[in-house]
Amino acid sequence: MTDTDRRRQPVTDGGSPVPVGVKIGSTRTVIAFPAPDGGVQVIRTLTCLAEYKNPITGETKYAYGDNAAAEYPDSVEFPLRSGLPDSGHQTERTAQFFDAVVDSHDVPEDSVVVYVTPLSENTTGQENLGRVIADSPIGTGGIERYPEMLCGAIPAFGDGLEAIETVFAAMNLGATHVESAAFRRGEQVAPYRTAAVSGNEVDRKIISNVENETQSRVHIDINTAREYKEQHASFENFEPLTDVIQQPGGGRHEFTIGRSIMDPVEEYLDTVVAHFAGEFLPQLSGQYQRVQRLALDQPVVLTGGMACLPGFVEECQQRLGEAVDTEMTVTAPDRPDIAPAIGAQRIASRLVR
Repeated sequence: MTDTDRRRQPVTDGGSPVPVGVKIGSTRTVIAFPAPDGGVQVIRTLTCLAEYKNPITGETKYAYGDNAAAEYPDSVEFPLRSGLPDSGHQTERTAQFFDAVVDSHDVPEDSVVVYVTPLSENTTGQENLGRVIADSPIGTGGIERYPEMLCGAIPAFGDGLEAIETVFAAMNLGATHVESAAFRRGEQVAPYRTAAVSGNEVDRKIISNVENETQSRVHIDINTAREYKEQHASFENFEPLTDVIQQPGGGRHEFTIGRSIMDPVEEYLDTVVAHFAGEFLPQLSGQYQRVQRLALDQPVVLTGGMACLPGFVEECQQRLGEAVDTEMTVTAPDRPDIAPAIGAQRIASRLVR
């Protein structure tokens, strides 16, 4: 029996645990639980930590999340850069980070936790992630895990759990992989996963493009590249970006970049469409032809941070329709980046009831 199994206790009618949804992602962690006003409180922060020394006592201390990335960009550690905690060190760091976030935001210990997991054959990484949740202070009322794509699609279908009762296809546009699957009344079928295209690769290409476009006068780090992408990339109204950096010898250098951001994003979308239309759909048709027909009668649901870019969903719909030579509908939740935790929290609410 694993640590996760020991913590996974049945929910009884006599208790009143709080339903909590959790996504510990390679780039960001999102936690959702009921707010005092009856809504849902969402915690969203970068999955990272940074070690530093107290200048007076010499004591080793840590900063976490967004603060760590902003204050220590040269030494910040993202323990899940590969997607799952493969090693003991990654698991320890992830647990340290998660416990700190839970504690600092007063996430209720008396809770039923549903956490999401990506598609992966890495059973060690999946078990380590489960151990991080199981050993955390929360989840004393029970712990369950569900596919990230399913949980992420739930908010796209309505205010409840309508997605569990239908047949549809989904894509998760994550930082480390692109995932696709069909869902048949909650059952995941024909899962497909590729690392040939990823949000992290877009960030790396932006770094290279900025250097080339500025004739090597400007060098940015991976966190700055991600911020450029998230704040400025748009299929609707992209405009060249002007920014200022401090030069090593003193003084400030203002620079403008044009296609350094959108070229990698355009290439990313083309590759995503090619994999979905050219690999996933034939795989789904070969294994579950009737399921494919039913799934494509519903909108294809996009989740993940890349789907947050303005105009991305509409552009994906157009290019996917051209790729398969038929009319397609593509949709996304209002907030694709936090949708998996929101969907997980709704499942946890059902488990509590």
